[in-house]
Amino acid sequence: MTRDPEPAGFAQLTTFDGARAAALPQDRLRAVRRGADALREQLLDAPSVRFARSFNLLRIPYPAWFAFTGVYSQQLLKPHMIHLLARTVLIQYEDFEGRLRTLLFTPADFEAGNETPYFKRLGEQTPKFLHKAIAPVYQTVLQALASCGVAPGQIDYITYDHLHTQDVRRWLGSACTPGLLPNAKLLVHRQELANVQGLLPVQAEWYCPHGLEGVPAERIVAFDGSIGLGRGVALVHTPGHTEGNHSLVYRAADGLRVSSENGVAADSWAPLQSRHNGIRRYAQATGAEVILNGNTQEGSNDQYLSMVLEKTLAGISSSHGFTNVVPSAECSPHWLFPGAPTSHLWGETSFGTPTFARAGNAATATTEGDGP
Repeated sequence: MTRDPEPAGFAQLTTFDGARAAALPQDRLRAVRRGADALREQLLDAPSVRFARSFNLLRIPYPAWFAFTGVYSQQLLKPHMIHLLARTVLIQYEDFEGRLRTLLFTPADFEAGNETPYFKRLGEQTPKFLHKAIAPVYQTVLQALASCGVAPGQIDYITYDHLHTQDVRRWLGSACTPGLLPNAKLLVHRQELANVQGLLPVQAEWYCPHGLEGVPAERIVAFDGSIGLGRGVALVHTPGHTEGNHSLVYRAADGLRVSSENGVAADSWAPLQSRHNGIRRYAQATGAEVILNGNTQEGSNDQYLSMVLEKTLAGISSSHGFTNVVPSAECSPHWLFPGAPTSHLWGETSFGTPTFARAGNAATATTEGDGP
């Protein structure tokens, strides 16, 4: 079902090789910090990507005790539910051979994603007339691409930090059905791909059934460890939330940006700076420097190490004082779920200018009725 990464444009990153091998967790933590510092310097020497823009897609109701693991158990969080604002990120960059590439990070097919067991049960327990209010949709992936003039046929790669709730068949095609992103390939960590094919019940709650079924083998590129995609763009293996979790890292105009769902808010990577008393007190009492998004907790120690890796790699923003880690689904205020921790909101971000396809060289945008 998979093949090795194409040699053109990819580079294996060895910065974190052996970093988690030590018997003592504190030794692993130090090794991870050293590796993150080294990779940070390497990526800061690269030029900025040509274009990067994030788009709001939809809101997802989510239990607070998952979002801020540990804090809720100490009765330091009041809201039982929060809202996650799911986004997709479009990036254009040069690969190592100087060719322009277009990457789409976390493009959600929310209609198919509703089949995820956890959210399917939640939907069945909620009156239908409330669905749009509780989980409003702002735009589809195709609408987001059209808004900045990028055609579906320009997308070279799609990738997700992990495959929770994801069904990629609409984008890549399956059996006799063509995909809406005709030239795109899925970049996925080999361990994540293996997990999807043999889930335990505690994992299966969060994976969309049949999300890869029938996708042509040539549309899936599995990789091991961490890889550089091009100048200033990397996918870094950050296991814990899932075993095959990886984080997107790219060189922006103001430094490095790192994105994953290991955490859900700026507070998650900087709890001592949180304006939310419960999160800050929890960090002070326990010494925790990160707060895990723990709906599955496949490996809590590894996830803790991964979040420290992410915050070290990203660095601190000079404009707002939090780390430059952007949650792929961000905890954000909503009138239905007041009291959510929101010390700093990233919102939609954009810099650079997109490169458009020449007429006839890429598939044009489909109509809104063609799906997410």
